[in-house]
Amino acid sequence: MVSTSRQGSYFSTESLQLEAGTEVSSSSSGRIKILHIINDLSIGGAEMMLYKLLSGINRERFDPVVISLIDRGKLRDSIEALGIPVYTTNMKPGRPTPSSILHLIRLTRQIKPDLIQGWMYHSCLAGQLANAFAARKAPVLWGIHCSDISPITEKKMTLMMVRLCAPLSRLPSNIIFVSQSSRSEHKRFGYRIAKSRVLPNGIDTQLFVPSVSARLSVRAELGLPENAFLIGLVGRYHPMKDHSTFLKAAAQLLQAHPNIHFLLIGRGINSENKELQQAIQDAALLNQVHLLGERTDTPRLSAALDIFTLSSSYGESFPNVIGEAMACGVPCVVTDVGDASWIVGETGRVVPRRDPTALAEGWKELIALGEEGRKALGNAARKRVMESFPLESVVAQYEALYESALVETAEDAMVHDV
Repeated sequence: MVSTSRQGSYFSTESLQLEAGTEVSSSSSGRIKILHIINDLSIGGAEMMLYKLLSGINRERFDPVVISLIDRGKLRDSIEALGIPVYTTNMKPGRPTPSSILHLIRLTRQIKPDLIQGWMYHSCLAGQLANAFAARKAPVLWGIHCSDISPITEKKMTLMMVRLCAPLSRLPSNIIFVSQSSRSEHKRFGYRIAKSRVLPNGIDTQLFVPSVSARLSVRAELGLPENAFLIGLVGRYHPMKDHSTFLKAAAQLLQAHPNIHFLLIGRGINSENKELQQAIQDAALLNQVHLLGERTDTPRLSAALDIFTLSSSYGESFPNVIGEAMACGVPCVVTDVGDASWIVGETGRVVPRRDPTALAEGWKELIALGEEGRKALGNAARKRVMESFPLESVVAQYEALYESALVETAEDAMVHDV
């Protein structure tokens, strides 16, 4: 998980008892108050990017507050540990109620943000709605973290939100797309992208680093020899992650390389998952696949791998896990989803989605390079991340966007006053 080093805590000194109706002073310290609205704070790509942004943002200039529509997620404690308040509307998943909507409006009116940022469709609409009832209107930014939208793979509710947001996309001051593919996909759906930009997820290259000690400790944890070859995948158990293709490719690879082990990490990746356990048994992989579940030591686990893999078949935009593995100096074999190909560049292999044979062949190519060849690719991968996706650069771009949105809003107000 991202480092939780604090840049100063304002949580204990401000008046924050919103539930009792106490009003929060808006920008009393001269800082720009930014309200981030997000569905929940479970560990996922958008949620982690919010956390990383909050960890790195200039707290002398910006004063962030978070509203989580649904009261769940391990990241709430981590955000509050930064000295940033987190509130919830207690909305039920997929079921906004009049009381939760009123709660959101009341919270927003009391927080009095200078700027609102929504993270993902529901939260973007929530931010737009809350701002409509605010005493003082603020610029609203939308954050879009989805791509490869298909009626076959997406839930009906998600598709409805995608289509609903299209005609409303003229309302936000700016739309932030996390990937190039996402921006192109939403343009196809009719989104107004004239005022939009691509801000990729940032990678913490000081946290995700190559580590010999990680390689040794993870193998010791698994009861494997120090030279055991590890191929890993980090991702929750969900159809889009396509663990089935990963396991089928693993079975094929073992025919040529019988001593390789596979590491699966993420929510729902454990012995209690009967469907996953059955798939592993059917592929005759019981002795080669290790299920670690949801972990907070992903920098250590990623650095322990010989090859990192993304086997997703749809829905990805900018997968953090690829950049994180690359920052650890680990070469990647990934499926061609979202911006995966752009992230990897020439430092790994990109294969067609839903093709176990192609995935296995990608692994074989990297295995054939030998240890020195893979190390060279890994070094190139880390260099690419440090040049193209460093967290501090992405945070700076967010800060600049916040400043420009406020300036544009102020200029528009002056024009209307005249």
